[in-house]
Amino acid sequence: MAPPAAHRSGSNKRAQLGLFAGYVLAGSGALVGVLLLALSLWSPQTFQGLRMMATDLAAPAGQAGAATRVQTRSVFDAVAGYYDAGSRNAELEREIAVARVRLAEAEAVRQENERLKATLGLARGETGRVAIARLIGSSSSSARRFAFISAGRNDGVTNGMPVTSPMGLVGRVLETGANTSRVLLLTDSESMVPVRRATDDVVAFAEGRADGSLRIRLINLGINPLVEGDVFVTSGAGGMFRPGVAVAMVTRVTDDGAIGQLLSNPAATDLVIVEPIWQREVLEQAAEELPPEGVTQ
Repeated sequence: MAPPAAHRSGSNKRAQLGLFAGYVLAGSGALVGVLLLALSLWSPQTFQGLRMMATDLAAPAGQAGAATRVQTRSVFDAVAGYYDAGSRNAELEREIAVARVRLAEAEAVRQENERLKATLGLARGETGRVAIARLIGSSSSSARRFAFISAGRNDGVTNGMPVTSPMGLVGRVLETGANTSRVLLLTDSESMVPVRRATDDVVAFAEGRADGSLRIRLINLGINPLVEGDVFVTSGAGGMFRPGVAVAMVTRVTDDGAIGQLLSNPAATDLVIVEPIWQREVLEQAAEELPPEGVTQ
């Protein structure tokens, strides 16, 4: 007889036994689960010991996980805090820079107010004033030393008038325009001012050296009484500059006098005062007594 064309799996005895065992295990598992569920609902404390034992066994792993989680969070918090602190520091640095600028501006305003007060106080001096002007320019590289001020003939300025600042004598007017004037500075090589030591009657001439300093030449030669730090003021001789205006301070003693530092530095001067000639009539009389050019007596 011919063999069957196909064989069913149920004809394999081993497969049948395996399938039966699977069913038995599944049914047993389901039955045990139902029993345990019913027991846990009816008497919850029955499995308390087992639950706590399982919790104790899993505690080390939980602690390790918690520590890792805390450390990870600490690392992220530290990184975030670092960037936050950096941004705050940058912001504080910007605020400090702005505050420094504001402080510098406030200091500049304070100094400007002091200069204005000093200038106004000088304007209320004994000799009065012709004009208050700004020093708008000066020569610093050539051998000649000139400055320009913002006051001229329209303001009553004439040639020869002294120009002062709160720190002392600056020079004298050399030429005048309608609204500006050229000033011969004390440091010019053609400038010469009669001076005396502020503490006594040691008289001298302050001559410009064209290098920003003055040469103080004593009139009475002999033992040089000058020392570093002596201050010289105008003596009033000649009638052009009123007496007592600060001129220079001795920085180095020489055989016939000293080298002095100009007290009223044009480079650091903003406002100046044009004063009237102290004794104009004396100068006019002296000019009349001089013989004409080309005539000798």
